[in-house]
Amino acid sequence: MKQIVIISGKGGTGKTVITASFAALAKNKVMVDCDVDAADLYLLLHPEIKETYGFTGRVAKIDEDKCIQCGKCQEVCRFEAINNFIVDPISCEGCGVCSYICPQEAIKMKQHPAGNWFISETKYGPLIFAKLGIAEENSGKLVSLVKQKAKEIAQNQKRNFIIIDGPPGIGCPVIASLSGVDIALIVTEPTLSGIHDLERVAKVSYHFGIKTRVCINKYDLNLKMSQNIKDFCQTHNIEIIGEVPFDIVVTKALTMGKPVVEYSDNEVSSRIKKMWEKLEITL
Repeated sequence: MKQIVIISGKGGTGKTVITASFAALAKNKVMVDCDVDAADLYLLLHPEIKETYGFTGRVAKIDEDKCIQCGKCQEVCRFEAINNFIVDPISCEGCGVCSYICPQEAIKMKQHPAGNWFISETKYGPLIFAKLGIAEENSGKLVSLVKQKAKEIAQNQKRNFIIIDGPPGIGCPVIASLSGVDIALIVTEPTLSGIHDLERVAKVSYHFGIKTRVCINKYDLNLKMSQNIKDFCQTHNIEIIGEVPFDIVVTKALTMGKPVVEYSDNEVSSRIKKMWEKLEITL
């Protein structure tokens, strides 16, 4: 069983478009959407939810009767969630450092409902995904949970692949998505921000020793920027396995709620198919 994660340094690069097409192309696989803050792979795969589970987060709460207002909790809180010895539940990340450092044991971590995760079935195979509540945190923990469940299902059903739609950026959810995978495909675009964020997320992938490949989406919108991406990848010994052109057919496929490789047999679909073939050989 091999795991591939599709990630991006920034949102809007076309990561989920590529992932949905891989889901349609790959045989005998499980899909998992690890972008738990804004899951959208289900919009293209149309799952039938079989099981629903709650996910609990946690937030610090100060017991005023025990608190001696020593200020240590405010000093160690890197999120500035404690002011005047009151915890702002929106700013609190639930890390628990304040509870650990408190000499009076006046701070407890309280559990609360933070979202749901789902086991579902699609015509492409099982899909595991989740939805965090508004302004909720602990998404890295939730990512690890849905990935573990996908792995269990893949092992029990003897699936060949786990295809992971990863979150954008370089934070905890991305690190959790990269954990234990065989290969990471970074989807980027030929813009200044695209190149900048490609460099950041490639460093994260390299740090964890993950085999990395790159896809330049909408490469023909700015050929100079695309060349800059190629130069960066060549310098850092990262293989570019796909260059997908801009095409309005992608938008039409999204509007119809279909993977683009199913919606149209054109240049975009052809290049995505070749990408999957290269990845399958690599895996």
